[in-house]
Amino acid sequence: MKHRKTVTTLFILMALAIVIPLSVWAHCQIPCGIYDDHARVQSMLEDAATIQKGVTELNALAGKTDVQSQNQFVRWVGNKEEYSQKIIATISDYFLTQRVKPSQEDYTERLVKHHAVILAAMKAKQTADLETVKALKESIQALEAYYPEHKHE
Repeated sequence: MKHRKTVTTLFILMALAIVIPLSVWAHCQIPCGIYDDHARVQSMLEDAATIQKGVTELNALAGKTDVQSQNQFVRWVGNKEEYSQKIIATISDYFLTQRVKPSQEDYTERLVKHHAVILAAMKAKQTADLETVKALKESIQALEAYYPEHKHE
């Protein structure tokens, strides 16, 4: 029993070692004034496209039993997990901590829309369904109105 607990603990620590660095992708929480919200939204859309590719590949590999196909299957699952988590980290570590503020008139609406992205990304981790990915993309696109492109000087 003690050995099993140790193995489980080591597995959890290894998983965290993979996931925790992903939060580094979000901009720091130092008030530097250097923000490109639009670029972050576009980056999340790119992440969602990567998830879509992963789901497509997973479905193509389903049922194949050769070692190479199984290897690729595992890699695509990990990739889908990584990019879903990256989206969650961008919303929580960047947008919800720095850009969505209680002083905004539409605070509740913004909060709901940002939370919808987190929920959709979580669903993308849990499934291999293209409809789920479509919902994720749409939830991210719903944020574009808040973060229009601007010219850098």
